[in-house]
Amino acid sequence: MGLIGKSMFLASQTTRTAWFGAQYGLAQRLAPPIDGPLPKPGSLPGWPTILKDLRALRLQDWANIEAGYYPMPDDLIPDPRRAIGSALRFVKDLPAVNLRRRLRDWSDVPPAARPRYYMQNFHNQSGGWMTDDSAALYDHQVEVLFTGGADAMRRQALVPLGDWLRVNGAADRTLLDIGCGTARFLAEAKRAHPALSLIGLDPSAAYLTKARQGLRRWRKDFTPILGLAESLPFATGLGPDLIASVFVMHELPRKIRHKGLSEMARVLRPGGRLVIVDSIRLGDHADYDTLLDRFPIAFHEPYYQDYIRDDLERVGTECGLVHTGTSRAFFSRIMTFDKPV
Repeated sequence: MGLIGKSMFLASQTTRTAWFGAQYGLAQRLAPPIDGPLPKPGSLPGWPTILKDLRALRLQDWANIEAGYYPMPDDLIPDPRRAIGSALRFVKDLPAVNLRRRLRDWSDVPPAARPRYYMQNFHNQSGGWMTDDSAALYDHQVEVLFTGGADAMRRQALVPLGDWLRVNGAADRTLLDIGCGTARFLAEAKRAHPALSLIGLDPSAAYLTKARQGLRRWRKDFTPILGLAESLPFATGLGPDLIASVFVMHELPRKIRHKGLSEMARVLRPGGRLVIVDSIRLGDHADYDTLLDRFPIAFHEPYYQDYIRDDLERVGTECGLVHTGTSRAFFSRIMTFDKPV
């Protein structure tokens, strides 16, 4: 792809950071003060530190593209109308988000037959992940939160998955995404490995509808399942060859989180691979530790404080998996497990 390709990619990603970073700044100016004690002076990372780390993620993203793990993003030149429409939708929801922060009320979600832990306004977002409006807003909201780095962090899962597929081949292989949301990650996986069959499991019917729309060109290869991580509808050892869980574990209470990981280990085919991409934990990058502790105060993340202190590598090993590696990319932690044959 050469120097020109790299220059185009980095220029596009720099513009992306500026676009989402401006919206992050606006949201912060409009937000009410954060409850709780003030952090010690110098304990929070400044923007130069964060932006330097984000650039390292961009460079790793490009290195992965050059190594053939996945193609160039298909939104390198975004549709201006779609970008502006998503930004306006995000800004329109901010007053309701900020009101929930002030009132500390996160329960105005539509009634549905879902577990209690799920029925709340995560991120203070309207709709509680149960509505079409929420599904339309989510991807943009997360990109704002990470100043345009969310997609790049998701793509890091394609490296250990790609290593497995290079050895075992993609033909007749199936990838299950736990908590697939709008299927943004599955779309990246399919672009990288066209022969893969895809399964997306999510507790939200609205998000699965959005997932079908996002994968409509591969609809024959995509199976959506309305379900829960802690109760996977596959026989033991006869599920998919590959499982991914992207930014899901920190949204689950510990008991459900561990049960979900146990279920993934149970259904994964012998010789298969599980890749979990989620938030970094305390100690992964010392510069961010205070920020991690304050994050769930600013954004409604009821299980995050426990997650950043949970040892998922140990839990996965206790479930019979072999932990083969953990790496960090910006605010994400990539954990890889294999199931013995």
